[in-house]
Amino acid sequence: MKKILPVLALFLATFSFAQTPCVNGMAGQYPCSGLDLLSRISLGTFGSDRGNDSWGWTDPLDGKEYALMGLGNGTAFVDITDPVNPVYLGKLPTHTDPSSWRDIKVYNDHAFIVSEAGGHGMQVFDLTRLRSVSNAPETFTEDAHYNGFGNAHNIVINEETGYAYAVGTGSFNGGPHFVNIQDPINPVGEGGFSNDYYCHDAQVVIYDGPDSDYTGREIFFGSNEDRISIVDVTDKNNPIGISNGFYGSVDYTHQGWLTEDKRYFIIGDELDEANSGFNTRTIIFDVTDLDNPVVHFEYEATVAAIDHNGYVKGNEFYLASYRAGLRVFDISDVEGENMVETKFFDTYPSSNSARFDGAWSVYPFFASGNIVISDINSGLFIVRDPLLGVNENTISNFAITPNPATDVVEVFSKVDPISTIEIFNVLGQKVMALNFGDSLSEKINISNLQSGMYVMKINSTTTKRLLID
Repeated sequence: MKKILPVLALFLATFSFAQTPCVNGMAGQYPCSGLDLLSRISLGTFGSDRGNDSWGWTDPLDGKEYALMGLGNGTAFVDITDPVNPVYLGKLPTHTDPSSWRDIKVYNDHAFIVSEAGGHGMQVFDLTRLRSVSNAPETFTEDAHYNGFGNAHNIVINEETGYAYAVGTGSFNGGPHFVNIQDPINPVGEGGFSNDYYCHDAQVVIYDGPDSDYTGREIFFGSNEDRISIVDVTDKNNPIGISNGFYGSVDYTHQGWLTEDKRYFIIGDELDEANSGFNTRTIIFDVTDLDNPVVHFEYEATVAAIDHNGYVKGNEFYLASYRAGLRVFDISDVEGENMVETKFFDTYPSSNSARFDGAWSVYPFFASGNIVISDINSGLFIVRDPLLGVNENTISNFAITPNPATDVVEVFSKVDPISTIEIFNVLGQKVMALNFGDSLSEKINISNLQSGMYVMKINSTTTKRLLID
């Protein structure tokens, strides 16, 4: 029973649908495909005029989900457990000055925050404090501070080892600055790696990929302006450069992420669209041999927007693409040199041109399926794949009318008799359960349900969206 309940909770959570569904290519004012808008929080609500990075935290005690968004003047914390009604809990102000660049990662229930602001260092914030906020939004204070560097462009964390890697600092030629955060409120510097010079962003893993020479080693995959840099950082006192990877028409190697099998490293060049005239270009490196990374293929999208931060979850690549918003790609056949855009949500509707506006970052790793997008100009967006296509009523054996509805809906079946109907709210809670005989149509009184988006499950086999006015 203990194993069944979490699975059931996750199953029900998949029936959370947006208040603004993506219909006919639009979710309200936002162009979209395959992603519904759950909610948005403006920069004004956060008391800031600019947004930047984002990350997420799931409370291990109760499974609540929190979005962490970087701002020009600090870091915002938002409870998104109910994604349609997110709660802005408060802000941790910047350690020194405001900055357009701020980055956040999480380890052991603590947030680690860096900024390009001079003297900022690394802030440490205990996320468990979010459990007891009584007067939101609060102004928080940091729980610890690391001053082994001043400004930093980014912070990378390997949660398996408890090490943070600050990159783009004034130390180690801008290469990774190692910080032991195993005791989060007592961070300790442990050297760095300077041989490959400035690093802009990175991913660090305990390697379990195809190159058996490095199995079990802690490997750093850096995006270093004009190359990728692969480094063995297992021994912090003796980091060893493994290789560099290069590609053609380089303008600025910005950020990358490994496929889950560790065979490929997917990177974006931040300046090649504006400087070299590419449409959004993604470069896929074959890293099956860590000593010899080579370009596997390049993918060029249909829009001109600049690519920024991208992350892999399963067989999907989630890319924050500035003015083109969030773009989602099927990478299941990346070995066959195929990458297919399957979904998008455009947070900057007016243009897809190659300019520095719109979606800065995305966090796609919540178990619920909630996806966080941080937008430079418009704040925090929460979106979700609705699981159902917009044409589900025409392609299944069941139909609902009217939809939207107010008091009564009628469910029709083309073939199979209707035996059971269940209705779930946006939190995945079952709000209605009905049993029937052998009829091909049934009328359901929904007058006691509040306005909003629901999902109807028919005969335990078919799910459909239901909008109640």
